[in-house]
This record gives sequence, C-alpha cells and structure tokens, in this order.
Amino acid sequence: MGTDHKGRSADKLGVVFAVRVIEGGEQGFLDLYEQLRKSVSNTPGHIVERLGEPADDSRQWVITSEWQSAEHFFAWQQSEEHRELVAPLRQWVDQRQSLRFRVVKETKGVSS
Repeated sequence: MGTDHKGRSADKLGVVFAVRVIEGGEQGFLDLYEQLRKSVSNTPGHIVERLGEPADDSRQWVITSEWQSAEHFFAWQQSEEHRELVAPLRQWVDQRQSLRFRVVKETKGVSS
C-alpha cells in the first residue's frame, strides 16, 4: 500500500452510486450497466464492483465499487470512455446520488 502526502498509508476509496430507475426502465439500465461493468473491470486500480437490486418497490438500485486509491477512481471517472458510457444513463434514471469515502477500517467475517 502506498503512502499519501501526510506519510500514512493511503486509504482505499469506496464509491456508492444510488440511482432510481424509472418505471419500465430496468432492462435499459441493466444493459447500460453491463457495458459499464466491462469497462471498469479493465481499469487500473479497480478492486471490486457490485450491483444491488432493490429489495422493495423503491426502484432504488445501488452500484458500489472499491478502488486502490482516489486517484485511480477519479482518473477513470474523468476519462472520455466513462463519459460516453454514462451519458445515456439519464434516459433510465430520474434520481441519482454519489457518495465517495476513504476506507479507514475494514472487518471481514469468517467464511463458512
């Protein structure tokens, strides 16, 4: 793990992207997400990506990802490829929110 300018270990970056998919827009959203998933899987610094389907009728989907550093994420987010991939998102979602956070503690459960 690298160190940041303060001399401590650089933290991984977690990203939560919540979107409310319009009624009837699930398939279009899933098709778009599949393209996005393929793109991000080859991106330097990307660790894992997960898509969460709503467990209720809220139409609120969640995409979470983890990155080796904030620099890796922002390099991908600002790329031309990323911009082209997310441009059609507006036709499938009517609300979206993005949260980014440094991972400062991590607890893993015992695998069964």
